[in-house]
This record gives sequence, structure tokens and C-alpha cells, in this order.
Amino acid sequence: MNFLDFEQPIAELEAKIEELRFVENNQDTSVSKEILALKKRSQDLTESIFSSLTPWQISQISRHPKRPYTKDYIERIFVDFEELHGERYFADDPAIIAGIGRLVNQSVAIIGHQKGR
Repeated sequence: MNFLDFEQPIAELEAKIEELRFVENNQDTSVSKEILALKKRSQDLTESIFSSLTPWQISQISRHPKRPYTKDYIERIFVDFEELHGERYFADDPAIIAGIGRLVNQSVAIIGHQKGR
């Protein structure tokens, strides 16, 4: 996973959790309580860090390489999505995605940008 510099403490906790899971799977010892405690600590730390982000950190998150794109949201939220292409001069902008889909039995129009992939 790609972590930003201000997320390093979270990354370290996640690494410890994975290490304990590996130990638990390869031995007969139970470290479930430690894993649960670290997960809780990681969740609390995440909430603490993300509740006080600077404007620059918010920009870093918005530009994160693993951030979902429009198609990712469409695949997870809408059903029966039909993408529309072109315009009056028969051109197609690959950076813009538009179409019709269904959201909870309601037909909706979806428009978003798909830059960078």
C-alpha cells in the first residue's frame, strides 16, 4: 500500500498487525487480543490524523495514485451503466466519461472525468 509521509505512523501499525497475523498463522499462539488492540489504535490514529489535515495534505490525498477514479465509483454504485460517446462533431474526449445508469431503481445521468488512466 502507498502511504503518504503523514500516514507513516499508521503504516507502522499496519505492518505490526500483518506481522502478528503471520505469527498467528504459522504458530499455535493466539495473538488475537493484540491484533484487536492494534487495529483499534490504528483506527483512532487514522481518525486523529485525518481530522486535522493541512491544505497541502488534503492536496496530496486528492492526487494519491491509488485514489479511485470515476469508473471505479460507477462500477461500485450504479447498475446497468451504458456509456455514451461523442458529440455533434463526432469527437470523443477520453478524459470525460458520461452515461446512463440505475441507482436504486432510478435512472440517472452520470458525468465525470477519467484522467490519468
